Amino acid sequence: MMKLAALLIAASFAGSIAAQQPNRASAPPVSPEIQADRHVTFRLLAPKASAISVTGEFMTGEKPMQKDDKGLWSVTVGPLEPEIYNYNFTIDGVKTIDPGNPNVKSGSTPSTIASILEIRGEGHAFYDGQPATPHGEIRTHWYPSKSIGSLRRLTVYTPPGYDANAKTRYPVLYLFHGANADEVAWTRLGHVNLILDNLLAAGKIKPFVVVMPFGYGVPPGSGPGGESNALFARDLLEDVIPYVQAGYRVNTTRDQRAIAGLSMGGGQSLSIGLSHPELFSQVAGFSAALRPADFDKTFAAAVANPQETNHKLRLLWFGCGSDDSLFPAAQSFDAFLSKNKITHTFRQSDGAHTWMVWRRYLAELTPLLFR
Repeated sequence: MMKLAALLIAASFAGSIAAQQPNRASAPPVSPEIQADRHVTFRLLAPKASAISVTGEFMTGEKPMQKDDKGLWSVTVGPLEPEIYNYNFTIDGVKTIDPGNPNVKSGSTPSTIASILEIRGEGHAFYDGQPATPHGEIRTHWYPSKSIGSLRRLTVYTPPGYDANAKTRYPVLYLFHGANADEVAWTRLGHVNLILDNLLAAGKIKPFVVVMPFGYGVPPGSGPGGESNALFARDLLEDVIPYVQAGYRVNTTRDQRAIAGLSMGGGQSLSIGLSHPELFSQVAGFSAALRPADFDKTFAAAVANPQETNHKLRLLWFGCGSDDSLFPAAQSFDAFLSKNKITHTFRQSDGAHTWMVWRRYLAELTPLLFR
């Protein structure tokens, strides 16, 4: 309901702008218009607006749009590298989506709403769906969470051939989204299914099941983050894992179970995974939301006996972009683990707190799992 309400608010604001527009026989302005040289022009017809600008993951800061004598605002940026970007218009101080673009990013809170711009390259990107590649399936479930006392949602990816190979048991990755997102973020924005389909076709990974639960223990914004994370962990351990193991042919040994996540979900995956080595042998975090002041408490079990932790962990991997505000925390976590003699991999890369980074991390991490 929150997602629908947020979209309705954005649509209403965009509609108010449209209401300013005079009746014209010509077609509405094209926005965004992607040119052959990968320059992109954004347009908006709003004769009564005083100032409009564009912000997006393809640039730093904002770019003012210019108004012509007919009230048409426009600006051209680029050339842009092939990628999938999020962007917004700011119209007289109000941030909104591009009303000319039907591709919209949404999540569990209004703050995540943005327009989506995809710049195509000459060939297929690693996150593209390819017609000749066998594809897995995305399945959605509602399940009763006894630990939280509510009906909750989760998304499951099964690899190609899952139904045909009725006697096969598969490894399983529990994969978490970040703040303001939901259980479909990794498929809709992260392209997890397409990335894994392509890696499977290339022989770079083993087939495995991916489980993507809703990452809030309480409704977003309704309670402290610590309370939400604690309830989410309880739901995962007491409800999600048993539900998945009852309904899917997943291997139930710790050696064949991994946990990973991004941002909020990265903090969750690292804290849950390192606190439960009896359940997870492979642990990863992308741009993880970590508090250095809490390291000693959050990871006390892992550092209490480094030799035992290193013996049980087949993989501890985390990464962060150097332009991410969480990069200093990732550096501190690297130093904390090194000081406590915990074997790990810290992947430092370019990039900020964006899906552009997280899609690449997923493609880097998954070939290391279940080997």
